[in-house]
Amino acid sequence: MNKIKYFMLAMMAFVASASFTACSSDDDNNKNSGKQSNYEEYQKAVNQTVNSQKKSDKVILLVAFGSTWEQAYDTFDKVVDEYKSAFSGWDVYLSFSSAICINQARKGENVAPKDYYDPEHWLTAIGLAGYKQIVVQSLQVIPGEEYRRVRDSYVKDFMNNRNGDFTDAYMKSIDRKVVVGTPLMAEESDAKALATTLNDEADIKAALANGIVAFMGHGNPEGYDYYGGNVRYIQLEEYLRAISPKYYVGTVDMAETYAEDVLKHIAGGKFDYKIGDVTKSVTYAANDADKAQLFVLMSIAGDHAHNDMADPDDDESWYSLFNEAGIETKAYETNFTEACWRQYKSGDEYIPGLAERSAVRKLWMNHTTAAIKKLDTDEALSTPTTAAE
Repeated sequence: MNKIKYFMLAMMAFVASASFTACSSDDDNNKNSGKQSNYEEYQKAVNQTVNSQKKSDKVILLVAFGSTWEQAYDTFDKVVDEYKSAFSGWDVYLSFSSAICINQARKGENVAPKDYYDPEHWLTAIGLAGYKQIVVQSLQVIPGEEYRRVRDSYVKDFMNNRNGDFTDAYMKSIDRKVVVGTPLMAEESDAKALATTLNDEADIKAALANGIVAFMGHGNPEGYDYYGGNVRYIQLEEYLRAISPKYYVGTVDMAETYAEDVLKHIAGGKFDYKIGDVTKSVTYAANDADKAQLFVLMSIAGDHAHNDMADPDDDESWYSLFNEAGIETKAYETNFTEACWRQYKSGDEYIPGLAERSAVRKLWMNHTTAAIKKLDTDEALSTPTTAAE
């Protein structure tokens, strides 16, 4: 299931990126025909948003992978509102890094269409608006593929003035005035902090008292560690299991931590993990618990949460596999108190994303605070116009 899904997603990503982000050839054709390209239309829209909302010379650009679910949109709105409240004096905007999510949100799937844009458009608008301090905060969970693309492509291109949108004077003015806030589990210490935070959540405590608690993260595709991203799941599980052996962590896209692997861990035994340059051996005692609660280990509860984790009609969902193994399993809960979804009613079945938990949002905000402290230091980003020759 996982390899097939990854191949299908990769093909979808290729098609979507061709329609949304690969604009250079279309731009040339449109310029020749006198028609405005989609790229230019999107840039104009983002420019108008920034110009109409700009209240400060300091800005925080939140970057999420994105989603096509209304619940996720409400979660992102909550995150933006809380950032605006917590970081007074800073303008706050939200970006999607996924072309598929941007395109589908614009089309609208059973919800009103919404416009989200990629970091390139937002950073261009931010630069054109003359912001003097810029924080790009990742809402990713691990320093994986998506985070690396934001940091090493979007932000790097902006600092290199790739499209020539900004004057040398402006580029010099933002030297060491731009920083990137790291993902939720950027370091092993972050995995430890997240384990403690999750264990303190009331709904998770209640589920743990009743049986197994298994978290489903995303992970990077098989064979790709992206400099320590996947290993964070192993470390998170180790810290959680130091609290209780009834905790388990798995992923959608990381070999050896699929739902089938988690079930093997529950059955007990010694397992070797080969993640990038890291090899770890972990021994699990057999767990005879007959009940389990699944939780999503992603910033939002979207397609993966509701389909890969919770879909009772999918024989390969975590819900189905756990129940087939004889473990009475729930993927939804009825006692979550911080739900972001506007249509949620107390007592309804619900899947909360990580960013719906105020204590977890605080961890992301701690990373933003740490990033802000790097402004005007050697840890902030420099521009080629000011680099030593």
